[in-house]
Amino acid sequence: MRVCFRSSVQPELMAEYKQRHAAVWPEMLSALKNAGWNNYSLFLAPDGQLIGYLECEDYAEAQARMAITEVNARWQAEMATLFANNDLPPDQGFEIVEEVFNLEDQLAGAGVTDAASPTHINKHAAHEYQKEQA
Repeated sequence: MRVCFRSSVQPELMAEYKQRHAAVWPEMLSALKNAGWNNYSLFLAPDGQLIGYLECEDYAEAQARMAITEVNARWQAEMATLFANNDLPPDQGFEIVEEVFNLEDQLAGAGVTDAASPTHINKHAAHEYQKEQA
């Protein structure tokens, strides 16, 4: 399953949040992977809005597996002060965002096996559009 969530980092602490995530503890990385958190990414908007994405078999189970690790307890305690709402540990305050579209699911449902053939994309026109937007 794919899971998207959001939370909020205090805007004045975003630099520290980024710094901490530039070098996550190796034991935390291993715990996440062992708990079933795959293809996990975090995105941080300029206003402090945090968006997370992961793939797992069962999100509740993946969360429960992390909750029983000692390293997760330490990590959450370290990170808690950086979040706008720090009444809960950060990983318990995530708001799940509903998925409403996925390209691969739609292609499979439509029976499209070679998405490149029906439509030709003019790379020159795409490059010109990109320059206009800049």
